[in-house]
Amino acid sequence: MPVFYYEIAKKAVSLHPKLRIGNVIYNLTRQHNNTTTQQHLHIMKQSKGFIYFICIVSAMGGLLFGYDWVVIGGAKPFYELFFGIADQPMMQGLAMSIALVGCLIGAMVAGALADRYGRKPLLIVAAILFLTSALATGYFDDFTMFNCARLWGGIGIGVASALSPMYIAEVSPAEIRGKLVSVNQMTIVLGILGAQICNWLLAEDATNLPLDSWNVQMGWRWMFWAEAVPAGLFLILAFFIPESPVYLQLKSDRESGSTQQSNAAGLSELFGNKRYHKVLLLGIIIAVFQQWCGTNVIFNYAQEIFQSAGYDVNGMFINIVVTGIANVIFTVVAMATVERLGRRTLMLIGSLGLGLIYLTLGTCYFLHVTGIGMICLVVAAISCYAMTLGPITWVLLAEIFPNRVRGIAMATCTFALWVGSCTLTFFFPPMNEALGTYGTFWIYSLICFVCFVFFLRRCPETKGKSLEELEKELTK
Repeated sequence: MPVFYYEIAKKAVSLHPKLRIGNVIYNLTRQHNNTTTQQHLHIMKQSKGFIYFICIVSAMGGLLFGYDWVVIGGAKPFYELFFGIADQPMMQGLAMSIALVGCLIGAMVAGALADRYGRKPLLIVAAILFLTSALATGYFDDFTMFNCARLWGGIGIGVASALSPMYIAEVSPAEIRGKLVSVNQMTIVLGILGAQICNWLLAEDATNLPLDSWNVQMGWRWMFWAEAVPAGLFLILAFFIPESPVYLQLKSDRESGSTQQSNAAGLSELFGNKRYHKVLLLGIIIAVFQQWCGTNVIFNYAQEIFQSAGYDVNGMFINIVVTGIANVIFTVVAMATVERLGRRTLMLIGSLGLGLIYLTLGTCYFLHVTGIGMICLVVAAISCYAMTLGPITWVLLAEIFPNRVRGIAMATCTFALWVGSCTLTFFFPPMNEALGTYGTFWIYSLICFVCFVFFLRRCPETKGKSLEELEKELTK
């Protein structure tokens, strides 16, 4: 344990020589050899500025996750013409979904690598993936290499989506942990909004697109290249954050020859040990539902959604920015309420609220309603999601698992989340064609109502409880 405190103190003081927390922790290592992780976090909160700094840096992975995930939708009309796939649905689907395959790969390896090498090195790797993918995607003229670059960036999304909220939860005091983990969702929605605004500003008149137009030849490239700026900043700042205290504790125990129980677990124990089964099932359902609730199709298939509501391509870009602004505003609301209302209450509000909104939205599509009223319903759905299921999913996933399996469990649930995203993205076009937009949103409404009943019975309240307390409650 002294190694654990010394590493944190050394890195904290190297960043801020006058930081009181560094001296407090350093003295603690010389006087108390058996201090728990939670006691360490209690002392760290004396320097909230340092806590906020390292959480914001880690959450930049979420910013790039949001940007990289959404930018493809705005660039879609232009690169399809450039690569000559405007009339090839299979190739269009490949370009839209290949990054999600990368997300699955990144999420699958993130947990094991984070437990072996630490959280910080994996965040640095994610930053490198984002930076190189942003530059390469806009550079290539070959469709195959374009998809390879998107796959590469998707791996970065998978790694960052698993590591950023987990790292924040592990360095945060219990009483503000929910708010700080919600910072990760805030950066995700800021990344989404940033991509939407960049797409809108870079796209010239999108109603007339000859092959030699700037949009088709260069516009879509700059949409991807713009990501290199925050990716480069994330890469630099990631070197200045300390390693997670939970990982350092596991590492210290391994090096001192502690019992096997102190070491990080693998998939065999996560799935083989019955004490983890209920909490793992809960985590997987929460993760998949965040995608299957249907809100993210509004971002991925904005053109189809808004054209069905009576808007052209130029109107689509403006409406996308409106939904992005609502996304940011109501994520701020979530950060303000997560410690007051609690995680369980917000998950119940989100699932029931979205169910009712989608039921209404589907009915309006069925009755061929168009215009501003449809935009209001779409904004209502985005707002409800942003203040509930969007951020709270990441908070719960970062909190409910024991320290011993958190890395691999978080990676497993993130993998499940991206499987949910892949299936959502893949099945929307055929569902939309077979059932109509109204039928598709009625399906999403049914899913939301079913999950409301599940959360009412099974979702625990985690606010204000230490990670150790939650482990005792959820794995007994």
